[in-house]
Amino acid sequence: MPTRLSLAALVALLALAASAQQRPKITGISHLAIYASDPVAAEHYYTAIVGAAKLPDPENPQGVRYALSATQFIEVLPLPAGAGVNRLDHSAWNVESAEGMRRYLAAKGWKTPAHVTRGADGSRWFEVLDPEGNKVQFVQPPAHPRPVDAPNAIGHHIIHIGFLVHDRAAEDAFYRGLLGFRPYWFGGMNYPAKVDWVSQQVPDGHDWLEYMLSGGPGAGIPADMTQNHLGVLDHFSIGEVSVPDAYKLLASSGRLAARHDQAPKIGLDGKYQFNLYDPDGIRLEMMNFHATDTPCCSPFTAEDPAE
Repeated sequence: MPTRLSLAALVALLALAASAQQRPKITGISHLAIYASDPVAAEHYYTAIVGAAKLPDPENPQGVRYALSATQFIEVLPLPAGAGVNRLDHSAWNVESAEGMRRYLAAKGWKTPAHVTRGADGSRWFEVLDPEGNKVQFVQPPAHPRPVDAPNAIGHHIIHIGFLVHDRAAEDAFYRGLLGFRPYWFGGMNYPAKVDWVSQQVPDGHDWLEYMLSGGPGAGIPADMTQNHLGVLDHFSIGEVSVPDAYKLLASSGRLAARHDQAPKIGLDGKYQFNLYDPDGIRLEMMNFHATDTPCCSPFTAEDPAE
């Protein structure tokens, strides 16, 4: 007959196993981590033009955070040797429990580190590879994140990030099948002959990941892809109530001293957009929270993010 101690241990083990099978909430985007070949130029772009607050990097002492809010930022890291045209290090998502997410993925057979890492700011995080080898972090923000003073930011909400994807089905097995991301919108320049963009919204919020299906078959960065082209694919988007108004503000305050599109336009998704590019070509897409025109290709199948 089991002893009281062994029964207690069994109950604890069963509870641990049950918790490992439950995916913690994924609430939105944490950050995009990119490389900079010229840190001074990157600082000018992200502070003077984008208007983000420069902060120390609790994950990497060689990095810098350019924060738009207490829980969203762009992480800028030194350009490593042999990077070639690549300027993307990783994408990152905010979760309610980093350890819970690590246990969940491990229980599902995904390769995970043995433990989470604690940042200098009290955050917890770990990193895995998605099916195409893209680095993905899951970040549990500090219990009481410090407010960010960025009054001149062109926006305070990163509503989506995107990167080069080759195999939609393989990525869906991870992001949709394992993590619970939900369809939001898809489209293409020559739709229905070809789908170029697939938006997948987080399961417990409204931020999304955009597959940029421009790499053709295979894996990795195509040998003929330029840094500028890759920077268009590996991008992030800041939400705006009105992109035309935000554009006018940038123009009137002399903050268009970076490479940028000629003017705002309405994209195939029916939302106003305006693109700027950092010194290494990473695209910042200012985008309206809501469509002002009928979207091409697919209706929106989930609620929009909000300010």
